[in-house]
Amino acid sequence: MIIDVGSQAIYAYSAGKSFDPALPTAVFLHGAQHDHSVWALQSRYFGHHGFNVLAVDLPGHGRSAGPAAMSIGALAEWLAALLDAVGAPDAFIVGHSMGSLIALDFAGRYPKRAARLALVATAVPMAVSEVLLDAALHRETEAIDFVNRWSHATIAAKPSCPGPGFWLHGANQRLMERVAVLGEPHLLHTDFAACHAYADGLLRAAQVRCPVRLILGAKDSMTPPRAARALADALTAGGCDVNTVMLDAGHALMTEQPDATLDTLFEFARPLSPRA
Repeated sequence: MIIDVGSQAIYAYSAGKSFDPALPTAVFLHGAQHDHSVWALQSRYFGHHGFNVLAVDLPGHGRSAGPAAMSIGALAEWLAALLDAVGAPDAFIVGHSMGSLIALDFAGRYPKRAARLALVATAVPMAVSEVLLDAALHRETEAIDFVNRWSHATIAAKPSCPGPGFWLHGANQRLMERVAVLGEPHLLHTDFAACHAYADGLLRAAQVRCPVRLILGAKDSMTPPRAARALADALTAGGCDVNTVMLDAGHALMTEQPDATLDTLFEFARPLSPRA
């Protein structure tokens, strides 16, 4: 579906369903130079089990109009405008990597609008190495290769989505290349720079008031589990009910452990929907 958010036409996968104001809403946010398709299995299941689903393409990504936002804070404000546009007072917010920072910042800025918060492969701060930032700006093919090598702990998919033996590195490479072709120049650098510059994570964590689940990859080289400790401590200190789920995966949890990622997300969100 296409949603008008300000002056931008934003694409959101809705599992083929019309928006139902009587149902709770689940928003899925992707990471750097990705699109809604990284959430294919999880978003479709939610959409057929008691939730409105908005698996979005961020501004300037995939099918969504640009320009891309330059900061995490701007994307959090954009998310609030997106919910306004569909008439959703609050939502279950799920974010992966860069998307987790957007979700966190949104939940801190608008604590009454985050019903529950799931942060997948997250870290605060989410520093990006100078090597990767430089490659993203000047040698994008090399940067995509870096991301593939550092994001995946396995080569092929396990049973379930996208299917046994599916080449995860190749699929992710083609997705990132496609998003680059559709988007504006240096989009990967724009995304990484926004993550690298984001300094409000612990402040926003102290402002979150909903239950939070951290879903981390035990073999994650991009955002290793230790990089989420300060975030978990800040959320707990602020009074949040926080729990952490560790999966046997790298950074790309949704494809390396698709069923386990879905199961922990849905178990966490299920109390929000009487129809789930």
